Amino acid sequence: MSTGPHAAAEEHRGLHAVALFEAAKGALALLAATGMEWLGPAPLQRALDALLALLHLDPAHGSPAWLAHALNPDAVHLAAAVAVLYGLVRLAEAWGLWRAKAWASWLGLSAALYLPFDLYAFALHRHWLEVVAVAINLLVVWVLARDLLKRRR
Repeated sequence: MSTGPHAAAEEHRGLHAVALFEAAKGALALLAATGMEWLGPAPLQRALDALLALLHLDPAHGSPAWLAHALNPDAVHLAAAVAVLYGLVRLAEAWGLWRAKAWASWLGLSAALYLPFDLYAFALHRHWLEVVAVAINLLVVWVLARDLLKRRR
């Protein structure tokens, strides 16, 4: 095993990739929260309908149906607050992963919690988006579990 700054960067390449992915998710969540507060539910409903049509997703089933139902004036502020909290947690995780902090790898393993839901969605709909979600979550869990196992040795 080589040493030095180049070796350290090579060793953390997977963590850096996951950190960038988590930072993007965090930024998108903050952007979504801003949009929810700024635009309100009506434009969001139209945008959701257009996105579901573009992705060929069934708006009457699964997450899209839940999201469409949740877009009402009473729920927008709560949804925005949850999106802000989610975004901040993902940005903190990204910061920790970029700096190879063990706590961030543990936090990132929360992606494993999504796997049963992703697999269930794939079993029901067999859509390419479910395949992508499962593949990305498996990759994230593998990278972070590998990091934690290396730390134990």
